[in-house]
Amino acid sequence: MIAKLTGLLDDTGPDWAVVDVNGVGYLVYCSARTLDHLGIRGDRVIVYTEMQVSETDQRLIGFTSGAERDWFKLLTAVQGVGSKVALAILSALTTEELQRACAGSDAAMVARANGVGPKLASRIVNELKEKAGGMATVPAAPGSAPAAAPGLASADAVSALQNLGFKPAIASAAVAHAVGELGEDAGLNDLVRVALKQAAG
Repeated sequence: MIAKLTGLLDDTGPDWAVVDVNGVGYLVYCSARTLDHLGIRGDRVIVYTEMQVSETDQRLIGFTSGAERDWFKLLTAVQGVGSKVALAILSALTTEELQRACAGSDAAMVARANGVGPKLASRIVNELKEKAGGMATVPAAPGSAPAAAPGLASADAVSALQNLGFKPAIASAAVAHAVGELGEDAGLNDLVRVALKQAAG
């Protein structure tokens, strides 16, 4: 299984890139956001990948960070969401916006993506709202290691609020708000303090 490619950006198209790794060109399907991050032909890139194999097809999907790849896996676990739809969602929304939309049951936000109707958008936010709070949302800059700490702090903060009796969806939305207000590097105590105010208000 190919999990990561490190090489030179050889070519790009509307929804794909070719990454040259020691003379071997890998065709990788990407969101518009990932393609923007990759830069221009000849740039050295690191692409996190997910391999999808079906009876008729075999393709590599590429991401700028492990966090974006995790969101892709989460999205494709929802019935009716294939790789094309998941990439369309990740093209339209940042992982942070996606987390906020799921936590706040904002189906209209998800429906902004190409090929996502209101019914499917509702199913996505309903199925993912409990899981969204614990997901990392910080895409690592190309060439750097993915940041895991913010995801852990926000997951712990959601857990703390649930222990205090708040429902998962409310806890997730409150923590997403706190992360937006304090920034991705905020500590657990600060996140809980601001999220508590938000949830109680």
